[in-house]
Amino acid sequence: QVQLVESGGGLVQPGGSLRLSCTAPGFTSNNCGTEWYRQAAGKKREWVSSITTDGITSYADSVKGRFTISKDKSKDTVYLQMNSLNPEDTAMYSCGTDVCKYCSGDYCYTTVNLRGQGTQVTVSS
Repeated sequence: QVQLVESGGGLVQPGGSLRLSCTAPGFTSNNCGTEWYRQAAGKKREWVSSITTDGITSYADSVKGRFTISKDKSKDTVYLQMNSLNPEDTAMYSCGTDVCKYCSGDYCYTTVNLRGQGTQVTVSS
């Protein structure tokens, strides 16, 4: 069973930074496009950032200039570097892939709209 796992969340003071990671433990992917989302308590899920298979990045206006999405192909991991955090950034952050092929040994799986459980980011003094 392929699962996306996020890590790197935590409690940070306003103005601080965190780096989130997204990976599928035990599997390698075929360089899939990946998105980051967030959902604050009592609010709808919000798209944050995306990176395509060609490495093209895009950001929500609310995080543009502060967040950076990147991919380390050697580690098959997508990162979200978050700088200048403010309390409005407090949310559960999750990553997802659209159509993606994951392999482990001789077994491969094609997933559609795979999402992780998320990692909590809390910005507070």
